Amino acid sequence: MRFNLIGPFQIIADNGEIRPVGTPKVSQVLAVLLTHANDLVTPDTFIQELWQHSPPRSALNTVQTYVHHARRLLTEDARADAEHSSLTTRFGGYTMQVDDSAIDIRVFERLVGRGKDELRAGRYEDAADAFGMSLDLWRGPVLSNVPTGDVLAGRIVHLEELRIRALELRIEAMQMLGRLRELVPELRTLVHNYPLNEWFHGQLIAALHQAGRRAEALDAYRKVRHILREELGLEPSPDIQWLHESVLSPARVPAAPALVPGGRVVVPLWESARTG
Repeated sequence: MRFNLIGPFQIIADNGEIRPVGTPKVSQVLAVLLTHANDLVTPDTFIQELWQHSPPRSALNTVQTYVHHARRLLTEDARADAEHSSLTTRFGGYTMQVDDSAIDIRVFERLVGRGKDELRAGRYEDAADAFGMSLDLWRGPVLSNVPTGDVLAGRIVHLEELRIRALELRIEAMQMLGRLRELVPELRTLVHNYPLNEWFHGQLIAALHQAGRRAEALDAYRKVRHILREELGLEPSPDIQWLHESVLSPARVPAAPALVPGGRVVVPLWESARTG
């Protein structure tokens, strides 16, 4: 059995059949269990997720009922008892016992970790492939068909931030391979989806300039400058402004901004040009 949480929540049986995920509350309980797979989940965690700060007096009994229905959904034979289910009752709570390879968010996290290792080792092709495979798992917003409370919302934010990081690092790997120009269509989508992310804008401006598309690079700069002024009342960062100056000077064809551990944008390949 496999579980997809990226996009609509899906339970996929061994024969490929997509099984029902239950009522909204039951699917919410299952999602909490899967985001904490192989760890003990206490009743208090479910209560926080389902009712936040206003649980009913019957909350504990209701959680037990939801868990019972969740277990029935996970059991191939509806007549089987709890001992034959991957969802087990433990002292103090419940545990969802499932291999990480059967949960798409765990596969995603593992691939991003592999990509980071390959990038640090200078294996840029392998890094780009690992990040690409991780991003291919995204079918839409996490748990898009499941109601979410405080517990799941925190997990979703973490995964969304990790996705943005994977996008950034894949672009960096492609840059190191000299293939940044290939990403112009994707970069246009990214600046549309993340209009306040200056790093994506910088990559687009640099890629267009490297491709000899100076007019489009200048237009991309004007757009990010307008967005930042209108939304935040700010001017572009010094690095983005330097990109603009580079586009205006035909002698300068910059490499794209690079990432450093703190997340700051740096332009190491331009320093010699800037200083002399």
